Amino acid sequence: MTTFAYPFLRNNFLALLLHVLAFAFLASARPATFLQDFRVTWSDSHIRQIEGGRTIQLVLDQNSGCGFASKGQYLFGRVSMQIKLIPGDSAGTVTAFYMNSNTDTVRDELDFEFLGNRSGQPYTVQTNVYAHGKGDREQRVNLWFDPAAAFHTYTIHWNHQHVVFCIDEVPIRVYKNNEARGVPYPKFQPMGVYSTLWEADDWATRGGIEKINWSKAPFYAFMRNFELDGCIVPGPSTCPSNPANWWEGAAYQQLNPVEARRYRWVRMNHMIYDYCNDKSRYPVTPPECVAGI
Repeated sequence: MTTFAYPFLRNNFLALLLHVLAFAFLASARPATFLQDFRVTWSDSHIRQIEGGRTIQLVLDQNSGCGFASKGQYLFGRVSMQIKLIPGDSAGTVTAFYMNSNTDTVRDELDFEFLGNRSGQPYTVQTNVYAHGKGDREQRVNLWFDPAAAFHTYTIHWNHQHVVFCIDEVPIRVYKNNEARGVPYPKFQPMGVYSTLWEADDWATRGGIEKINWSKAPFYAFMRNFELDGCIVPGPSTCPSNPANWWEGAAYQQLNPVEARRYRWVRMNHMIYDYCNDKSRYPVTPPECVAGI
C-alpha cells in the first residue's frame, strides 16, 4: 500500500488519479455492447449476439435478411465498425454499413455496400453519397484483401469540409463540400448508423448476371468494435458548429500526404467504376468530379 509523508502530496495524487479516470471514461464513452447503443430494425431472429453483445452475427437465408440501427442520430463526427464478410460463394448478397437521415425524399445518406462474389473473385465495395435527396454518386472498388478471412475496420469521417470513407485507415473515397459550386452537401440533417444484410441478386454481382446460390445458405456476416463519436441529436445545439470538435481539427481538413498517396493508389489500382466517368449517365461531368481531392 502506498503511503504519503505529506498530506498535500496525497491530495494531489488523488486529484490526478480522479482526473485520469474521468478522462479514461470519457475517451471510452462509445458503444460497449450492442444493446447499449443499437436496436434491431429488421428480423431480430436473424441477428445473434456473441461475446456478450460485443460481436453481432447477421444471418441471411431464404426466409429473411436482417438489420440494425443506432439508437441515436449524429451530426458530424466519425463512425466505424469492424466487419468480417460472408466467405466463399456470396454472389447476390449485399452487406451494408451506412448512415441515413431517414427523411425519405430529402434524405442524406453515406453508404458502404459490400457486393458478394463468386468464389475466387474479389469482393467489391460500393460507396454512395446522398445529399438533400440527390444520390446516384456510386463508386466501386475491388478490395485488395480477403474481407471474409478476418475483421477489417470501415470508417466514415464526416465534417464540414468533406466526407472520407476509409478501410483500415486507407481512404478509398473523398466527397468534398462543394456548395460553392452548387453541389449539395450533407450538413443539416443528423443521421443514424445502420447495418443490414440482404439479397440483391438482381443487381449486386456483375449487374445481376450472377444469382444467389441458396444451397450455400445461411450466409453470415459479423460486426464488432462499434465506435460512434460525434454530435448526438438531440443534444447541445452548439455542438455541430463547434470548431473545437476534434473531427473539425486542422489534421482533418484535408488528406495528409500519406493519406493522399494511399488514396491515389486505391483509385489507380482498384477502382472499377466511378460515376464521374460514366458518360452514358452524365454526358456533362458533374461539378464535384472536377474539384480534385
